[in-house]
Amino acid sequence: MAAQPEVTAWRPHVPGVVEVFHAHFTEYAYPMHVHEAWTLLVVDDGAVRYDLDRHEYGTPHDTVSLLPPHVPHNGSPATPHGFRKRVLYLDATILGTDLIGPAVDGPGLRDPLLRRRVGQLHTVLARPGDELEAESRLTLVGERLRTHLRPRPAAGPARDDGTVARRLRELLDERVTEGIALGEAARLVQAHPAHLVRAFSGAYGIAPHQYLMSRRVDRARRLLLEGLRPAEVATTTGFYDQAHLTRHFRRLVGVTPGRYGGSFRPGAR
Repeated sequence: MAAQPEVTAWRPHVPGVVEVFHAHFTEYAYPMHVHEAWTLLVVDDGAVRYDLDRHEYGTPHDTVSLLPPHVPHNGSPATPHGFRKRVLYLDATILGTDLIGPAVDGPGLRDPLLRRRVGQLHTVLARPGDELEAESRLTLVGERLRTHLRPRPAAGPARDDGTVARRLRELLDERVTEGIALGEAARLVQAHPAHLVRAFSGAYGIAPHQYLMSRRVDRARRLLLEGLRPAEVATTTGFYDQAHLTRHFRRLVGVTPGRYGGSFRPGAR
């Protein structure tokens, strides 16, 4: 009896990501089909063979596969035990249609840094409340993909990264609780999202999403010591829920919010 496919799919609240799709197939073979979105594929176990533009390709373990929209392709297991894959479907705001031709010519990208970044992006996309981190990681993935598909442009005039970083920090400080989408920040600062992330990280030694979470945890510490319950603190300080608060609080403080808030008793020694 054939093993049943294992499938998980969702649409995160991250601009540019149409769908996240994780699957384990042992025997299923995709017929020729097309997607409206870009298909960014990594295979974690086994291998896939597929045809694209009348050429046959495979998915070695260290490869990131990028299949362009509107171009027919298929896919089938290339090993007896099938394959386990993770897929991101990305819209044209991440990769434009002008890159379809180069992607058809070379859909398999052997790039360990890109593969690692794609894996990190999949991890954060499964965590509600970490959308700024997901946007930041997505913009770096998109930038890396474009370097493979398009020759580097000639160097332009020098940019004041310090000013860009400072303006983004001011925005984050103004919106600690409500947060800000990377795309909106880029429009307000008038910088490309990837440049925004790089400038901030270079200037302050911390990524924008890490800075924002640090500010939120600082506020949470004060409220917990004032006696507020963790669930109330989570909503007050901008976290998605108590579990979201707990994950970041424990990472930065070393204990859970509950233990932290109950660690001091007046008069105790």
